[in-house]
Amino acid sequence: MRCDGEVVADHPRFFGRDRTIYDPWHYLPVLATKPGALRNGAPFQGWELPPALARLRRKLGVGDDADRRFVRVLAAVLDDGLEAVEAAVREALLAGVASDDVIVNILARRREPPRPLTIVTPEDLALRHPPRADCNRYDSLRGLHAAA
Repeated sequence: MRCDGEVVADHPRFFGRDRTIYDPWHYLPVLATKPGALRNGAPFQGWELPPALARLRRKLGVGDDADRRFVRVLAAVLDDGLEAVEAAVREALLAGVASDDVIVNILARRREPPRPLTIVTPEDLALRHPPRADCNRYDSLRGLHAAA
């Protein structure tokens, strides 16, 4: 499928009967709202995940809580892309951590914008007489305050 000349979806064609072909990645938005579909949904049966995600899935275990945690990581693919999520999962697993919170945090840190460049002050605005660091001035102010 194309939109404005750009490929937005690609599905293999099957010539035959009694077979449905799913692409589980297209169902991520639904999965984010219904994590239980991960175990029971037709698109996710026999889903071959990338190696890092498959390893995370095994480490998280089975059950509703494990499904929710894994779907939280999968949902990050919608915003950050599959490569970034895989890299974050690999980093977490290398650190010995199988946590959705850690993986989402890694992704957020990588998403932070770079620090802004230092502002260059035009010569016309530069101080002609830079301030002096003189603690005696402060002490003299304290003395005036103490006398009052």
